[in-house]
Parts: sequence; structure tokens; C-alpha cells
Amino acid sequence: MPTARMAVTLSSYRPGILRPVHPYLDAPAPLAFAHRGGAADGDENTAEAFARAVALGYRYVETDVHGTRDGVSVVFHDENLRRLTGHPGRIKDLTIKDLDTVRVAGSAAVPRLDDVLAAWPEVRFNIDVKASPGIAPTLQAVHDAKAADRVLLASFSDSRLARIRRLAGPRIATSLGMRGVTRLWLASRGYRPVRMHPSVVAAQVPPRYGRLTVVDARFVAYAHRLGLQVHVWTIDEPEPMHHLLDLGVDGIMTDRVDVLRDVYIARGLWP
Repeated sequence: MPTARMAVTLSSYRPGILRPVHPYLDAPAPLAFAHRGGAADGDENTAEAFARAVALGYRYVETDVHGTRDGVSVVFHDENLRRLTGHPGRIKDLTIKDLDTVRVAGSAAVPRLDDVLAAWPEVRFNIDVKASPGIAPTLQAVHDAKAADRVLLASFSDSRLARIRRLAGPRIATSLGMRGVTRLWLASRGYRPVRMHPSVVAAQVPPRYGRLTVVDARFVAYAHRLGLQVHVWTIDEPEPMHHLLDLGVDGIMTDRVDVLRDVYIARGLWP
């Protein structure tokens, strides 16, 4: 899609006026996301996990990236290796060669983002950039793979997202950070109308934050009036999956890829 099509602003948007649909979202909703490829199996964010999810029929995969000391974007959630590999060390302090012998869950390698994008060219990747050293190498990997239309870049950090958007421009889809979600939720309650960067295509949120219900009919309806999708994480049991689908959410992220698939099949939603 030409960049110009996405080069719009929300400064003149009013409720009920929708933005163009980004290519990342040009699949029938609700979307099913394999969270970290399906983290319940223990080898999260690995080629093995992604292959299992794709074999089940998933076309959207949520994942995480960090940048190595020598500027390579690698697929990994934590800032250090200990939980998943038993080894010490922070990814930002290690080179890609240092990671060659590291294994997740005893057998799986730590993937490079460019290899993952090349291995599954038909899959859409929801990429959470976990720290600032990952920004430049992630954007480079997306550019080299010509994958701008099939990735969404996310982060909890609004400042990190602001830097990503400055560097990437409006063509690469993004979601909202924590402050952005807060502003959107308040706007859904009748507070100040929300404005956002033209690359924002979705609010990706937990169902609750502490005692506060984030995702309810009012929140979903307001997001839809702005042309935003609502994707909810991380949902692993059938009952809340059904409840969220009844509310009209546009996507669910799960660690238990078999459970979400069964729920979608039961509702006639599996592609």
C-alpha cells in the first residue's frame, strides 16, 4: 500500500469517522493470536513454537524482540536469559554469536527476527519491542524483509513507541502504549476526546487492570467509532474467551493455542 494512503491524522477525526484499513488487519475479525507462539508449551518465542501455531492454522503470531550488543534483533521476551535458558546475561550485553549455543527449554535456539520473517512470509507478526536497543535493528529487519504491511509494532512504553513511529513513519502499524490506552479508556467514559498517531490501528489491552475493568462494551464501542480494533491479552480459558467475543472484540491473544482454536471453531470463526 502506498504510504500516502496511511498518511492521515486524527486531529480532524470525530467519532463515527473511520480511518483506512491497514493491510495488517485485512483478515476477517476476530483475529486469533498465538501469544509468543503459544507459550503454554514452554518453548515460547521459538521457531518450534511458531511452526506449531502455524500448523494449527494461526496466521497471527504475537512475539517479542530485543537488540543484541552488535545490533541484531532477536526474538525473546525477557531482558535476561535466566528464566528460559538457565544462563546468566542480558541480551543487550551479548552478541549474536554469544547466543549461538544458548537453548530455550533445553533444545530450541533463540531466533533472529529476520529469520522468522523470512521463514513465514504469509504470517502477520505482532512484535513487542521490549527495550530501546531493539528499535533500530527491528526496523531494519522489517525493512529488509519487505514486511512493513504484515507487522504491527507494540510496546508498553509510550516513549519507545513515539521513537518507533518517528523512525518508521505511518506505514508500519502500531498499537497503543499504557498512557495511550489510559487516554482511550477515559475518552470512552466521556472525558477529553483522544488523538493519536495515524499508524495506530489497535488497542491491545488486558481485560482488567487491577480492580478496573478495561474491556467492556463501552470501551469496545468507542474504539470502533475511531476505527480501532481491540485485541485482548492473554486469555487462556474458554469462558472469558466467549465473553470477550460476545462483547465484540477484534482479536484474542492466548498462550493456549489449542483452546482458542477450539472456541473459534465452536463459534464458526476459524478461518
